[in-house]
Amino acid sequence: MAIRVVRLGTPRAAGEKLRVGTVRRPPRGVPKDQFAKRDFYDVWLPTVAPSQETMDIAHGATTPAHWASFFRHYRAEMKRPDAQHAIALLAAMSHPVDFSVGCYCEVEEHCHRHALKELLRDAGAEIVE
Repeated sequence: MAIRVVRLGTPRAAGEKLRVGTVRRPPRGVPKDQFAKRDFYDVWLPTVAPSQETMDIAHGATTPAHWASFFRHYRAEMKRPDAQHAIALLAAMSHPVDFSVGCYCEVEEHCHRHALKELLRDAGAEIVE
């Protein structure tokens, strides 16, 4: 069993079941009862999403230094006890259960899910590559 890291709103992979949205806000213009049907997420876990302040860094990022700053801020936020508990839970769940976590960003290398994948791996999670 393992965690798959995905872009929310993309078609689910064969066998992909539960999707966890690790985003600050629900998808715009999508009724709540359509989130899962449109392949966004089944469960929302904003605890491991970047804060608005950190997202502002990403939205203004144009250089490698800006992206490094974004990831530094995100990793610092993930040291909060509530975030650490959520990461530990997701990592533990990855052993008996297949599920996905994700965000809306098109480019994973410029998305918090890139760092979240590393944090989950460091916490002992099984990750689908």
